[in-house]
Amino acid sequence: MNFTILSSVMTVVSLIAFIGILYWAFSSKNKARFEELAKLPLDNENGK
Repeated sequence: MNFTILSSVMTVVSLIAFIGILYWAFSSKNKARFEELAKLPLDNENGK
């Protein structure tokens, strides 16, 4: 296996991983949780 084939395989694997992360981040079942976490820094319950 030469370097060109290995590089191509790693590029495809990285692209698939990136698409998987995008799918996870923008899936509708995580939306409510991400909305709640986005508002967390704005909550001022600890008095600071």
